[in-house]
Amino acid sequence: MRIFHIHSSGVQELSALPTQMPEQGFVWVACSRPAFQSRLAEIQASLQALVGLQLVDLHVSDLLNAQLPSHYDYTSQYDLLVFRRLATAQGDRADTTAAAGTAPTAPLKRSGPPVLRRIDTNPVGFAVFDQLLLTVHPADCAVRDAYAARLLAALPTSPSEGRASPVPGARRPTTPADLMLRVVNLMVDGYLDLRRELTRQLDHWQNELLKPRARYVNWSSLLEARLSLHMLDEICEDQRTAVQDWIDALETWALPDNPAGLRELDLLKVRSRDVLEHIERVVHHVRRLEQSTETAVQMHFSVQSNRTNDIMRTLTALTAVFLPLNLIAGIFGMNFEFLPLIHKTNGFWWALGSMAFTALALVMLFWRKRYLARSSRM
Repeated sequence: MRIFHIHSSGVQELSALPTQMPEQGFVWVACSRPAFQSRLAEIQASLQALVGLQLVDLHVSDLLNAQLPSHYDYTSQYDLLVFRRLATAQGDRADTTAAAGTAPTAPLKRSGPPVLRRIDTNPVGFAVFDQLLLTVHPADCAVRDAYAARLLAALPTSPSEGRASPVPGARRPTTPADLMLRVVNLMVDGYLDLRRELTRQLDHWQNELLKPRARYVNWSSLLEARLSLHMLDEICEDQRTAVQDWIDALETWALPDNPAGLRELDLLKVRSRDVLEHIERVVHHVRRLEQSTETAVQMHFSVQSNRTNDIMRTLTALTAVFLPLNLIAGIFGMNFEFLPLIHKTNGFWWALGSMAFTALALVMLFWRKRYLARSSRM
């Protein structure tokens, strides 16, 4: 569990839960899901002392559920947002097994390239109070640690701590909701980075599928890619719905009575719409990748069908060339005593010459009609 006090003069990481709410700023309590489960009573007691209420039991169940989709819920005192982020292999597996109370198991083997194995998610829960943000992350959450390091590095702290800001004037989160949106935006950036790797992988598969001489296609990996893209599309749709519900809830907030408060609310709405726009970009790109995959498969079968048609056309033309030759050979092979040229010394050469002439004439005819030519390749 990591606890931060973010205020106007900087940020400070606390060693324990505070006993009372600070006079200025707000508190960020970031804990892993196993720690939240084991220290639930302590956290609930701290919430009662700090904000005067505790989490609803159903919301506690949502925060402990590692299979919950992205969604938004609220009470009269706080808002709850669950947002699924890209999972890490070992930390999220340890989180799932610890929450279930089972021993760690071996990782599941998934086919396909490594980029497809990254399309796995785990939920992060946000409980947003007026002066406190409680986040429940998977074990060893890289997103939490990355943003905490950014806070400690970029925000100026008190002189007694001996750390100066390397980024003077860096804008800090002013409210728990602002901090939540910044962390969510960092998660969405992970999806934006993933789409570039998916694009490169699918472009490689398309080039392989469209090769005219391609005989071996890893259909299991391609099927895994299609299923992964469908799953990613559903995840992003849930994320978009959750953020849209959050934006709708922002419209119901009471308007502050001072210009600074109005500006902060406007900035919060702008940041929320920016997060939603990033999610929609991911959704649009994932659907375009799905269409590209379907198109590549269809074009692959079209190329293979054209190649088969070329082969059958060539074989048909060669069969048509030999049909008259078989006819001539069959005529002179009849068991009749009187046949033209049958008793002449040069009869064989006349028959052979006529067969060669017929074959050459048909080959030239078929060549002019392009029955024996290859189709142009793309």
